[in-house]
Amino acid sequence: MRQTYSLKQKNRQLLEILLPILVTQLTLYAMNFFDTIMSGHASPSDLAGVAIGSSIWMPVFTGLNGIMMAVTPMIAQLLGAEKKEQIPFTVLQGVYLSLVLAVLVMVGGGLVLSPILNAMDLDTTVRDIAYRFLLAIGIGIAPLFISTVLRCFIDALGYTKVTMVITLVSLPLNVILNYILIYGKFGFPQLGGVGAGYASAVTYWCIALLSIYVIHRVQPFSGYRIFRQLYRPSLAAWKEQLKIGVPIGFSVFFETSIFAAVTLLMSEFSTATIAAHQAALNFASLLYMVPMSIAMALTIAVGFEVGAQRFKDAKQYSYLGIGMAVSMALLCACFLFFFSEQVAALYTTDTTVLQLTRHFLIYAIFFQLSDAVAAPIQGILRGYKNVNIVFIIALVSYWIIGLPIGYMTANYTSLGAFGYWIGLITGLLFGAIGLSARLLRIQRRFGQVNEQHCA
Repeated sequence: MRQTYSLKQKNRQLLEILLPILVTQLTLYAMNFFDTIMSGHASPSDLAGVAIGSSIWMPVFTGLNGIMMAVTPMIAQLLGAEKKEQIPFTVLQGVYLSLVLAVLVMVGGGLVLSPILNAMDLDTTVRDIAYRFLLAIGIGIAPLFISTVLRCFIDALGYTKVTMVITLVSLPLNVILNYILIYGKFGFPQLGGVGAGYASAVTYWCIALLSIYVIHRVQPFSGYRIFRQLYRPSLAAWKEQLKIGVPIGFSVFFETSIFAAVTLLMSEFSTATIAAHQAALNFASLLYMVPMSIAMALTIAVGFEVGAQRFKDAKQYSYLGIGMAVSMALLCACFLFFFSEQVAALYTTDTTVLQLTRHFLIYAIFFQLSDAVAAPIQGILRGYKNVNIVFIIALVSYWIIGLPIGYMTANYTSLGAFGYWIGLITGLLFGAIGLSARLLRIQRRFGQVNEQHCA
């Protein structure tokens, strides 16, 4: 990271940070993308089972992952304030906390997983696939959480290309393992959708080990001596990270869990409808990696400028990022409109599932514009370390407004399963409006601080 003096320089630096993050996020999501596609080609039951399993796992993962993501603005602000000597302590405490969270998830999952699945009206085969898929994923929880912290450290220093290379190396391994375990190749048993869970778990271990090697051996990361000077666990440091990370985690959880809740509520519909919903949601989520990546880049850039108390520069980065996100959203919406049939065909050869997927993809077009505003603003607010109000906006928008509208539309109109997507669109719209209002208020506040500082 370096100080910039013009919009051209800022745009260039933001793109330098963003593009590797985008490739990394697309690669990470491509693992889930291939899990879904390859499971779908095994059978509709495997696709539905992986859909249910993913819908339970993803809100848990993304919510807790938000706590680890707090490391990014913490390190970015330390870097901007030229307090580099505090960075190793912050990173190592993040690793300790990630291990504690991983243990809690595994213990909690062991207690509640069966009751949750038993309470759902699922076909026996689908339920069994979902259960075993989640058990397989559990093997990789600890390395997944650790690698998130290490990635935040690398990215916050501005070396986003490094995490991109690490992730790109891991993707072919994930696809090969999917092929072997889902379809039973080279003498391995044919596990169907469950094989995708084992493939992901092994890949998470590889990413974590490779990240540790890079930080330990490669400059400039090795200069921070992250694993050479060990610190004792600090409850005070955990409290600081949780103070930022818990609101981030809750906001992400409320957003992702609404999609999971819709998938679970749709268990009353046919297996074909569940499969089509999951396929369309999977591709829409793949497109979401664009605004999400912009948000992560903005957290780094804005956090760096705020740490250096250059609040005007932070504001300029904010609007550059939002402009990029809106432009990309318009392109993605056009792509979905004209190529919905081709996208649906990636997931299934079943005629019924294909046609239903096409219809869901048309609704997904409306996700794009709301996400293009909401996601970057969340990243900007994290850069300011202003995160408490964000999870309240998420709770109200998605659970108090979006889900009830979706439930009423799905159950009391002729739209059926598509009604839930109307609710999702409404929730995303209200979230974008609320976050926009918060950003304007925060920037006015920091603008006043800047004026007083200059005076």
